[in-house]
Amino acid sequence: MDDCCAPGRTAGHEHTALLPVPSVPAPVIAHPGRRPELVDLPGGEFFMGDAFGEGYPSDGEQPVHRVELAPFAIAATAVTNAQFAAFAAATGHRTDAERYGSSAVFHLALRARARDVLGRAPRTPWWLDVAGADWAHPAGPLSHWEEIPDHPVVHVSWDDALAYCLWAGVRLPTEAEWEYAARGGRRGRRYPWGDALTPDGEDRCNIWHGTFPTHNTLSDGHLTTAPVRSYPPNDHGLYEMAGNVWEWCADWFSPAYYRRTPRHNPLGPRTGTARITRGGSYLCHDSYCNRYRLAARSANTPESSAGNCGFRIARDLTQEARPRSADELR
Repeated sequence: MDDCCAPGRTAGHEHTALLPVPSVPAPVIAHPGRRPELVDLPGGEFFMGDAFGEGYPSDGEQPVHRVELAPFAIAATAVTNAQFAAFAAATGHRTDAERYGSSAVFHLALRARARDVLGRAPRTPWWLDVAGADWAHPAGPLSHWEEIPDHPVVHVSWDDALAYCLWAGVRLPTEAEWEYAARGGRRGRRYPWGDALTPDGEDRCNIWHGTFPTHNTLSDGHLTTAPVRSYPPNDHGLYEMAGNVWEWCADWFSPAYYRRTPRHNPLGPRTGTARITRGGSYLCHDSYCNRYRLAARSANTPESSAGNCGFRIARDLTQEARPRSADELR
């Protein structure tokens, strides 16, 4: 898989997910009112994968296959800057971007001194490695999250998202749960709202408009992230399930997984080097990346972070619920 969606840090080795173990008691939630609103979903059967044949073969979006899920809850929105700030203040958590000292910022969004730019991604030069870029400074050290508290948090790795989940007593959705939720109970759609990208000329998601990566027309009003709830929700009441920011899922990525996935509550491969991301981002454009479709998949290494990747939380609802794996509980 190419790295057009976001550059990744090199993992250096294959990770192994241990066999699932029973869920442990959830931690006490320090600020329950600052956690995203959760929407209960009934679960059931749906058809997962690319029914239009539009995906990249290396992404493994086919075959379309039947999946059955237990009931679960998922957040109406991605976790926001203000919500992540509450977690960071309560726990003192230092994100991977803070520990590494830099993260990837889109070149037109940069708010940093020239000396803070450490380099460009070799194959995707619109990504800058910026010292001091992190969740609290999303465009670089001259920016601050308090300027955009209701935007989705970015520059968070899979490991950071997991840390937030353990603090809040929730978990990351599985890839199957994410796609089921994004489809909103509708079968065979290309996008959460239907098959046309801009029905009646109306923007339904935050993606790139113009000539990528040099000129954005800003026809939707956003160069980078948009506040959560900026666009109409899908039929499950979930916002921005396409565009805005990529969202981490619990699963390891494998392009071959759909050919052997179990039918009931699939958890993804047991091993891997990259974790699934879903939904696309404000940088997606059909000239090079049409991964804002419902079936589209991407992935990155668990320690990677960038200015277009955040996460959404989920929670079990029944005893049949998906058990959390040992690496999720570490």
